[in-house]
Formats: sequence, structure tokens, C-alpha cells
Amino acid sequence: MMLPLILAGCETRAPLADDFIPDYQGVETKLLDGDLVQFDVAMTNALSSENVADYAECAAARYTLIRGFGFARHVRTNVEIVGGVWRADAVYTISPSLPRGLKTIDAEVTVQNCMERGIPTV
Repeated sequence: MMLPLILAGCETRAPLADDFIPDYQGVETKLLDGDLVQFDVAMTNALSSENVADYAECAAARYTLIRGFGFARHVRTNVEIVGGVWRADAVYTISPSLPRGLKTIDAEVTVQNCMERGIPTV
């Protein structure tokens, strides 16, 4: 009769609603050179690397506005997960006018979109 008790202790718990609510854990900003800026962000409960990359983009958009610029261009984003914490290291250039390139963002539009989606900015 001990066997059923032992197996009962091995059951995994069902996911809770809190397991799917993103926990944004902060942004560290580093000015690399002139208009080149690095954003290090961390979060838990991300569903994919896209979630943490979006968080970095939101931080980049707000920073762009804080610096008095209107546009940014994505250079690169590296994402990793360690011990359940998702981290992104993203680099953007910021500029007063729309930069060349395919991965540009309008900072005002992006910040508004982030607010609507509940993603914090800087």
C-alpha cells in the first residue's frame, strides 16, 4: 500500500495563471558610442525569445524619446535563458530622422504600442 503514496509525490503541478504573466525585471542602458546604445533587459515567464526582444525594443523606443530623438534602428539582439530568467542584449542606433535600413522604429508609435500591450519602457 505504500506504492500509491510514493507515486502521488511525483506528480507535476498544473501551471497556474501567474506562470503566464510576464515579470519584467528591469533595463540597463549603456551608451556605446554617439548614437549607438545597448539595452540589457531581463524577465521571467516569457513564452518565447520574441517576448524579451519586444521588451528591449520598448526600452529602446522610450530611451530614444528621452534623448530627444524620434527614430531608432535595430542592430542586433542576443537572447538567452538561464535558470528561468530570459535576458536580451540588444543594440540600437538612435537618430532624429528616419535612418536607413529595414529594422527601423518610430519611437512614439512604438512606445504607444508597448503601453497598449502592457510592456514597460525605461
